[in-house]
Amino acid sequence: MRFIVRRFLLFVAALFVISVVIFAALRILPGDAPSVMAGLNAPPERVAMLRSQMGLDRPLAVQYSSWIDGLLHGDFGISLLTGRPIGSMVAARCSVTFPLIVLGLIVAIAIGLTFGVMAVLTTRPALRSGFHLLGLIGGAIPALWGGLLLILLFGRGTGLLGVLPSQGFPETGWDSFRTAFASLVLPALTVGVISGASLMRYTRSALGDIMHSGYIDQAMACGYTRRAAALKVGLRLTMPQLVSVVGLMFASMITGVMVVENLFALPGIGTGLVTDLGNRDLIAVQSELFMLAAFFLFIGFLVDLLHRFLDPRLRYAVQERA
Repeated sequence: MRFIVRRFLLFVAALFVISVVIFAALRILPGDAPSVMAGLNAPPERVAMLRSQMGLDRPLAVQYSSWIDGLLHGDFGISLLTGRPIGSMVAARCSVTFPLIVLGLIVAIAIGLTFGVMAVLTTRPALRSGFHLLGLIGGAIPALWGGLLLILLFGRGTGLLGVLPSQGFPETGWDSFRTAFASLVLPALTVGVISGASLMRYTRSALGDIMHSGYIDQAMACGYTRRAAALKVGLRLTMPQLVSVVGLMFASMITGVMVVENLFALPGIGTGLVTDLGNRDLIAVQSELFMLAAFFLFIGFLVDLLHRFLDPRLRYAVQERA
């Protein structure tokens, strides 16, 4: 229990530090929303009036405390440019980004675990070398190039097979489930294949080390085949490490998703963040960045808890220190 409380307090402290960093960094950037709204040749009086109307002339401490108070009450503020509530904008974008990340994670786990285990269990040197080469190539391909290759192969209207949409997302959202799901297939494959290649290399390395340990020899002495020992004993022993890798991969997919969303013209958080940053909509950008940072930290918090739950050695160590 003390471990959970300690980790939660660290989580809250990290959120506070990140909020200060985001708020300060965005104020250093040149340009602001009033200048964008007023136009290139607008008189200084017009810019000053807009800045006063938006509350940007207030002291920075007041602006920060007002922003944090709104976040604590679930109010992300109002967009300086569109006048829309930022919460509704972010919710609409999350309905695209988070399903994309989940689908990409499913693809990555399926590829990483399947091919990683096959690479360990195969006894053919040619296949083992092939899996190794596949992992190196998959991990070395940038998301932009991977997406372009999938568009050229599967994209409707532009690809050789032309079976999947390669641009846009339905305006009706998930009300048109089949169309929305089809729009995310190629982006999810782009994110998942690249991440899956990295997970495959890690699975191959971690499970390969376990296969040469006494745990596998003991399991095989009890009647397990090598394959059954790898699946029932080896994977279980590597699970704490794999959970840590998958958790970090899940959080880091946000970076790849930003590139993929712009490539496939998806109205997600990545695309919206680039647009808001270009328009100097500071209120929207700082709220979106804070949500992404909170997501990163929360995934790390969950990974710590799962790692402690899956690895009994850590629980025993805590009990002994207590």
